[in-house]
Amino acid sequence: MADSSFPISSRPGLLRTTLNSSMAQQNLSHSLILLEQSQASAMEDHSQIEDTMDDEDRGRSRTDVLFAQFFDVLQSHGGGPETFEVIQGLGHACRGVVEQLELEIDRGVGGEQGARQRKAMLQWLRQEIYTWRLLHALFHDRILLQSDTRADDEMQDGPTLGGSEKEVIQQLYSINATLREYQLVVDWLEACYKPEDQPNLLHCHDRMMSWENTLFQLENLQGAAFGKGHEIVTRLDPDASIREKRPLHALDEEDNQRLSRAIFTAIRSGHVDDGLKLCKHYGQTWRAAILEGWRLHEDPNFEASSKIYEKLPIEGNPRRDVWKRCAWLLADSKNYDEYSRATAGVFSGHLASLKSLLQSDWHDLLWAHLKVQIDIRVESEIRGCCLKRYQPMPDEYWNGKMTMEQIFDELNVAKDASVRDFAQGQLGVIQRHLILDTCGELLQHMVRWLEKDAGQLPPHQLRFMAHIVLFLRQIGRVEQERQAEKIIAAYVEALIERADAHLIAYYTAALSKPLQVQLYSRFLEQVEQKRKRELALEAALQAGLDVEQITRLTVDNIRLAQASLGEAGEPRTGEISASDMRKIMALEWLIHLPEQRGDLLWQANAMMRTYLASNKPECVRQTFRMVPGDVVQLLVNSFGSTDNLPPREECSLKEYLCYKVYLAGVDSFLEWNRLFHNKPQKPKQEPAVAGLDNFTERMASERKEQAYRSELQRWEHRLKEQAKQTMEALYNVLMFPEKGWLVDPFIAKGPENAAQLKWDHRLLQMERLRSICLPEIALFLHDVMYKSGDFAGCVRLADEISSEHRQLYKVYTKHKLAELLAKIADASLELLNSKLDPWGYPITA
Repeated sequence: MADSSFPISSRPGLLRTTLNSSMAQQNLSHSLILLEQSQASAMEDHSQIEDTMDDEDRGRSRTDVLFAQFFDVLQSHGGGPETFEVIQGLGHACRGVVEQLELEIDRGVGGEQGARQRKAMLQWLRQEIYTWRLLHALFHDRILLQSDTRADDEMQDGPTLGGSEKEVIQQLYSINATLREYQLVVDWLEACYKPEDQPNLLHCHDRMMSWENTLFQLENLQGAAFGKGHEIVTRLDPDASIREKRPLHALDEEDNQRLSRAIFTAIRSGHVDDGLKLCKHYGQTWRAAILEGWRLHEDPNFEASSKIYEKLPIEGNPRRDVWKRCAWLLADSKNYDEYSRATAGVFSGHLASLKSLLQSDWHDLLWAHLKVQIDIRVESEIRGCCLKRYQPMPDEYWNGKMTMEQIFDELNVAKDASVRDFAQGQLGVIQRHLILDTCGELLQHMVRWLEKDAGQLPPHQLRFMAHIVLFLRQIGRVEQERQAEKIIAAYVEALIERADAHLIAYYTAALSKPLQVQLYSRFLEQVEQKRKRELALEAALQAGLDVEQITRLTVDNIRLAQASLGEAGEPRTGEISASDMRKIMALEWLIHLPEQRGDLLWQANAMMRTYLASNKPECVRQTFRMVPGDVVQLLVNSFGSTDNLPPREECSLKEYLCYKVYLAGVDSFLEWNRLFHNKPQKPKQEPAVAGLDNFTERMASERKEQAYRSELQRWEHRLKEQAKQTMEALYNVLMFPEKGWLVDPFIAKGPENAAQLKWDHRLLQMERLRSICLPEIALFLHDVMYKSGDFAGCVRLADEISSEHRQLYKVYTKHKLAELLAKIADASLELLNSKLDPWGYPITA
């Protein structure tokens, strides 16, 4: 596939102002928004599922539809900008299968074992969907938005000094591709985050005041029902618990812990507003106010271009630096629960608080690192460009700056084994290299997986890898085409096992021509039914494959394959073995296209040479029948005349006619031999019985005798005519025109690809067949003439053998020649016994 050119889109609408209060929930990449919207609007009702399924299927049939669906998606979209629509379509196809599997699990289809296998499929497909989203988001930005800007992390042309915090960061996002990619990955991680099942806290209680149990106990100090003797806080301000080092009421502590967890889960999912809603619902408005302190400050009333004569609301926190330092100290403190610390750490760039909570998941840790890196870069830009004095941040904050490569290196050696396993696993490697934009290394890893497992990779993983490669090739990110072809070829081999001709042809067309011929030929070798063969060739033609070269290789491979005898052993005389029949029927591949009549003749002749040498006459006849009767006329018409035939076609045509004459002669001899040995039997003479020899019996006997004589006359006539035809047919073999039977016509120059055609080997084969078949034909001819009483013809046969015109004597060995001369001598003796000379002429005095 040729690399596509992609148009450049405008920047407005891309930036996700996550540090702006009014746009907190907007996505940085509008491509992710479009992806979610298209999936939501295109979802179908998959609630009707068959209750009866094969116990051995375990949901595989549901996932196997992805092979055809991915093919349909690729066919329905072209190149250019539609390439990204393809990625959306692939993700949507996986989404549909996930929904079906989830419904089947809910309905208990397949029992416990089926549910386990379906859950394993679900885990893979969800990660695949996440990867397609990541691919779409990152490369949409890299291809369509970064083509006119190559700013790095240390910007050379930064924002104008003196702007508001919001303006500075908006401009930073618009020109700094690295920061924008960081935010894209964060958006992706938040969109893919699926928290564990937990009750919706908003549905647990009605609206209430905060810490009502603590308040009730403080107001009723003498009450015994609420744990008398346990010291709790004496004040209800938000800092009372930390200041007094006393807990709240046990129920309020539990609610507080649940609320902190829910708030952090909402933030981890990218839904900060949901966290604020939870705070307000639980009556902790001060916590909601604290969560607002991280927003960027901007006062639109200071804009000189403003023509609005009214005061506009101020956005963000003008003392954000003070709030951020306090949030850092909170995250760094051990006096708060881990969820409260992590929530403050998200907005203050405190990595340690996030890592202590998110240490068991690769995606969570990546999200934590990237949130911190974005925060550091944003804070650095604000303090460098805004004309304002800011409260200093701790050195540990600034020392936390890392590159993306350093982040992944740290994840690879994480303490948690599950994080290391995912980081070093195939999905982790794929996602890492997509984020780092190191596509060349990604392809190297994929090739190593193929070589290591040697064809043991699951078909769906090959499907996933192959389509990633196709996408990277389409956007011009494939560095070594050989590696890409190995991956696509492995997927084609997996499709060959499924035997879907259209899919195999389509993906084979994405390979180089030698691989196309090799792989599609391997597929055709497995197709046995005639209708399926026609469909396979039609699919190849639609995909633009070189059908002629593919079918030639297919027939060659089948013809030259060494087949075992199998359980049945050697076939009986007159029968064709299964392996020979498979070879013969392979000629059907060359009948589909009229342009391949020359190839058909070449392959058929090669088979007939082999079968003749192996003494398999039935195989020779069946091979000959596979060649259409109009082959000569079509071949001549395709080149205009016989004079214009290329050397290969000219020699193949004569060789084919040689076999035609040979088979006609042998079949005629067999028919004559059958007639000769099926002479009508003379009716038996019943012994005469005394007293019973009457007129009726004599009449019956005479009728039998008369019928016998009539049948004998007809037999003699048929035998005479058949002998005449047989002698003519056998003479046609011996007296074949031009240089003789199985001798190539004169050609000024051999074929250009003589070595590839094994031309010299063919000539040796034909010479060997002449030494086998011509002496046999001569013996057949002598047998017919001798038994027909044509002794003079038997003697004349010696003249034909010894003639220098065709030099047939050269095909004889001494033994075979002696055998023929002995039979001719017997014919001469018969002539002498008939009062003729040894040559059949009358004896003159």
